[in-house]
Amino acid sequence: MTWLLYGATGYTGRLVAREAVARGERPVLAGRSAAALAPLAAGLGLEHRVVGLGDPAALRAALADVDAVAHCAGPFSATALPMAEACLDTGTHYLDITGEIDVLEALHAMNGRARAAGVVLLPGAGFDVVPTDCLAATVAAALPAATRLDIAFVAGGGASPGTARSALEALDRGAGGRARVDGVIRDVPLGHPRITASFRSGPRRVAGIAWGDVSTAYHSTGIPNVSTYTWLPGAPLVARVLGVGPVRRLARAGVDRFLTGPGERALKRGRSQVWARARDPRGSEAQAALSAPNGYALTVDSVLRIVTRLPRLPHGTQTPSSALGADFVLELDGVRRDGPHVS
Repeated sequence: MTWLLYGATGYTGRLVAREAVARGERPVLAGRSAAALAPLAAGLGLEHRVVGLGDPAALRAALADVDAVAHCAGPFSATALPMAEACLDTGTHYLDITGEIDVLEALHAMNGRARAAGVVLLPGAGFDVVPTDCLAATVAAALPAATRLDIAFVAGGGASPGTARSALEALDRGAGGRARVDGVIRDVPLGHPRITASFRSGPRRVAGIAWGDVSTAYHSTGIPNVSTYTWLPGAPLVARVLGVGPVRRLARAGVDRFLTGPGERALKRGRSQVWARARDPRGSEAQAALSAPNGYALTVDSVLRIVTRLPRLPHGTQTPSSALGADFVLELDGVRRDGPHVS
């Protein structure tokens, strides 16, 4: 099959491109900057196409002869829908690596159109949200009557510029914490509540944040109450400081200047932790935890394992676990899971 990597010159895109070649894949590299794209493609011996998402006709022409797209150009609040629309029009299967709740919801709203077009839309195909989604599906299957789901993670290794920009854009739109309550996504205070998550590395206090599973875990499991958490040092103070507009503007100005993404050592040595707990009205619980490589390393591995499978997956908008099963995460390099344990 032929697949196209869009956003190939970004931090994650470059990692995907290089690892694809190492695994014998020959993606077509694409993006909007010829100056950045041409030397990368030449160095890897790959075809490239210069096209911007703001040119619908050129974008559709670029997709006309490819089977699938791995979309790695964020922030996805600006880029996901133009690419997904083009994929529906050209019959091209789609994955991305977003963890943005509103983007995930918008793509799930396209499910009927994707089915009619014979297209797979699979957002959240990286660290956002493969390990958390698969673990959510694992505990949900162990406790079929569950009505509440708590999911926590600790991602080591630092952030790329694209990830940082997406987080700051979410704050600009007024997104603090978010949770799903009785099936409806609601705003909640960033950093609240705080619970203890039983990670494989040991228990740790975590605080509520907005994470993609507020969208995807509901679609994967049907559980109506979903909260997501991470470790935030000084969580209440972080929430107050990032709530100040000038602070966010200063942070945004420094993203491209000071953030380059995790280095080679962090990619190889960094570890991530994920934990999930399902609870039912009778007080029963199912818990599971996993450890995984650095989030960017996992993302590269996951994207490359998924993109070539897209034509064989059920049409429509999928989550990682609905398309590939809860155990898909165990195929990824360096992932270890404990549980589920029911009590």
